[in-house]
Amino acid sequence: MTPEFSRQLDVRQIEGKHVHLSPNEAERAALAERFSLVRIDELVAELDLSTSEREGGFQVEARGTLKARIIQPCAVSAEDIPVSIDEPLFFRFVPMTTGYEPDEEFELTADELDEVEYDGTHVDIGEAVAQSLALAIDPFLTGPQADAARKAAGIGAPEDSGPFAALKGLKLGGND
Repeated sequence: MTPEFSRQLDVRQIEGKHVHLSPNEAERAALAERFSLVRIDELVAELDLSTSEREGGFQVEARGTLKARIIQPCAVSAEDIPVSIDEPLFFRFVPMTTGYEPDEEFELTADELDEVEYDGTHVDIGEAVAQSLALAIDPFLTGPQADAARKAAGIGAPEDSGPFAALKGLKLGGND
C-alpha cells in the first residue's frame, strides 16, 4: 500500500540537503481521513538531512520542524476544534537488519527509539512526517462543549469516575 504522503529520497544523494515538505490538497484530505481529523488546513515540514555510513548502508538523520493547522473533532461532543501544531522533528533512517528472531527479546536504547528501518536505497521522508503528525495529535482533546455533552449523556466529568473518585469525598483529619 502506498502511503498518502509519500516522498521517496535516494539515501546516496541527500547529504547536506534541506527539504521542504508540504502535501497537496488531496494528500492532506487522505491524511485527515487516516488520522480521523475533520481536515488538515496546512502541514509543513522543514528538514535538514545528513548521512553517515553504517553497516549495511547509509544512516540518514533528519532534523527540523513540523507545523500544522488541523481541525479535530472533540473526543466527547464531536465539535470541530482548530489546533495548531509546532513540533521539533528528529528521526533516523537505518538500513534494515535481520539480526534477530521474531520472538527474540531485545532492548532499545533512547537513541534507537526514533529509528525507521529502510530497505534498498530510498527512504520515505513523507511517511515519516505523516507519522510524526499522528504522534502530535491529542487523541483525548476536548472542547468547550464537552461538559454539556457529558451532562446530556448522563456522564460525569472524568475526575468524578474511576478508581480515585471515591477518595475525592474523603477528608483527611487528625486522630481525634
